[in-house]
Amino acid sequence: MHLLPDPVRRLAAWCAVVLLVAGVGYIGVRLCVEFRTAVVPVLLALLGTALLGPLHRRLVKARVNRSVAAGLTCVAVVAVVGGAVYIVVAALIRSGDQIVRSLRQAARGISEHFGAAGTSLHDLASNARELLGKFGGTAASGVISGVSVVGESIAMAVLALLLVFFFLRDSHLAVGTLRSLSPHTAADTLEAMARRAYQAVEGFMRGTTLIALIDALCITVGLLVLRVPGAAGLGALVFVGAYIPYLGAFLSGAVAVLVALADRGFVIALWALAVVLAVQVLEGHVLQPMIQSRTVQMHPAVVMLTITAGASVAGILGMLLAVPLTAAAFGVVHELRARYATSASAPSTPPAPSSDSSDS
Repeated sequence: MHLLPDPVRRLAAWCAVVLLVAGVGYIGVRLCVEFRTAVVPVLLALLGTALLGPLHRRLVKARVNRSVAAGLTCVAVVAVVGGAVYIVVAALIRSGDQIVRSLRQAARGISEHFGAAGTSLHDLASNARELLGKFGGTAASGVISGVSVVGESIAMAVLALLLVFFFLRDSHLAVGTLRSLSPHTAADTLEAMARRAYQAVEGFMRGTTLIALIDALCITVGLLVLRVPGAAGLGALVFVGAYIPYLGAFLSGAVAVLVALADRGFVIALWALAVVLAVQVLEGHVLQPMIQSRTVQMHPAVVMLTITAGASVAGILGMLLAVPLTAAAFGVVHELRARYATSASAPSTPPAPSSDSSDS
């Protein structure tokens, strides 16, 4: 090893570190996938706790018992999520046939202008139900029955809700528990890292929810003004898609433009495209800097790679969880960089002058 030049030894050391980190990360991901029925509820509960934490803290400040406050918060989230799911599903059911019919008409129009490519799109729209059935059968090939999938999903949802209750109720004990389990010399650093990661996830969840609501309202109003069919259902798609940054907004916006093109013509489709682009510009240049200014800002390329990796590991659920978890990791990295930079730039204390017997 000493015969190698110094740059080669450094490169070998970095390669060993990268391989070690990659191996540990791969093993961690595989373990999470293997124990997904326990890991997924914990992650969902952490996201829910980050989103509902401010409401719980306000109730506690109003001198409500912590357990009662946590229970009221969980009841509120069940009511809100249940109502939102009902509104989204009802809107999609009411306008689903209309949206699909408009997409088929758009496919026919594209086929008239682009030939074989448009015909393939029309065939895809016509056989969408059959393709979804085949995809569902392939995805569930390793599962004993569809009932077990539904039962597992319900069990994970109930477990996540119970964990949200306990996390909210005992949130004041988290710091003490972390410090008691960590080495004494590293307690401050671990606490700072945990706080930074939680603040990043909390800011991401609250900011994304508010931005999704504003985007959905703006696009729904714009589509209603343009008299595009299924505006409520398209707005619901925009709200759900906003939790998948960039990709979700692109797909939901594309569906809205295609529906406008099929049902209202080329000019209205251009106006719908203008509405979608205006909302995206508003989100990127106004809403995100104002609402998510305290969260960890990630480059769009990092976000896209994170979403792709999450989709390859856990499908849609992985796409939803990948960005907040990456935000937490970025928060930890920023905290470590700040602490090490502060310690490195701190001036060293000059040594005390030694007292010599000859000076006395």
